[in-house]
Amino acid sequence: MTVNLLGLGSRQLEGFCAEMGEKPYRARQLLRWIHHAGVDDFEMMTDVSKALRERLKECATIAAPKVLRDTAAADGTRKWLLDVGTGNAIEAVFIPETSRGTLCISSQAGCALACPFCSTGRQGFNRNLAVEEIIGQLWYANRCLGRGPVTERPISNVVMMGMGEPLANFDNVVAAIELMLDDSAYGLSRRRVTLSTSGLVPAIDRLREACPVALAVSLHAPDDKLRDQLVPINRKYPIKDLLAACLRYIEKAPRDFVTFEYVMLAGVNDSVMQARQLARLLKPVPCKINLIPFNPFPNSGYTCSDPETIGRFRDVLMQAGYITTVRKTRGEDIAAACGQLAGQVQDKTRRRQRRAHDSSVSAVPLTEAAQ
Repeated sequence: MTVNLLGLGSRQLEGFCAEMGEKPYRARQLLRWIHHAGVDDFEMMTDVSKALRERLKECATIAAPKVLRDTAAADGTRKWLLDVGTGNAIEAVFIPETSRGTLCISSQAGCALACPFCSTGRQGFNRNLAVEEIIGQLWYANRCLGRGPVTERPISNVVMMGMGEPLANFDNVVAAIELMLDDSAYGLSRRRVTLSTSGLVPAIDRLREACPVALAVSLHAPDDKLRDQLVPINRKYPIKDLLAACLRYIEKAPRDFVTFEYVMLAGVNDSVMQARQLARLLKPVPCKINLIPFNPFPNSGYTCSDPETIGRFRDVLMQAGYITTVRKTRGEDIAAACGQLAGQVQDKTRRRQRRAHDSSVSAVPLTEAAQ
């Protein structure tokens, strides 16, 4: 059985090399060749002994998920559909900007949290991604977009905001993040890696101790009653507990604030009254607020708040002293915008079947059910 070296961090590679009688520095050589240089051919590792290269050919491989589709948007956004086996495919998105390039990475095939306004959540859930499947998205994107010295690579930032809830795949996500931070691999700073969570409180505390990076929280509602419907995990970890976890996290985080993400849903969570409620709610937590215009997908049941409504909502928050931004929609023409990623998921939860059954016995629109 061959080992995929994409999934091994420095400690694991040192152990792998030790089993072959090699010294620890070989692990650093391999990391640099794999992640700095983007090499998948052992013969190209010119400072590795020929004998070791031959042994690696026999017991190891360097393989990212196979690309099924590569799509470019008019604004330069690029989306890859990646095969992760057994009929499942995930999506990764590169967003180029003047001062940085951001890669949005998936952590699961599907998502079990079932937020109704998210296309990924509608697909159901199949499984967690392995470390090599998570880091393989970054490895492939770097290779595809063109490499150079670490400081000149097109990808300067990584956000764990693709398909899935990253903290529900804690061990593999943390192992992948450690590779992103490793100077012998990608050398990203903790401030340039952002993990977005729907609010798994115990896992936020674990991340604080294990590998704190920039934290974004998908809030989307100013009270528990509405958030229970929009972000069902709230029924287990309500807002009070979530905000307390955010305060604990900031103590060790690379940034002295948390970013709260708030999708703008017309007639659901976008009133001036709700903006004022949100401003009071978040007062104890150092934070920035990112308003996200809802990105439509087929049969979502929701519509996006109009620009004037979003502007009024933003103004209330800014007048209350919050740094508030409205996320610019990128890649919408190739379904690469926030909330649109769907991939291909062999749903083990049977959520789609249940939803089809429910829709056949009820004509209540989702927008009404969420009010």
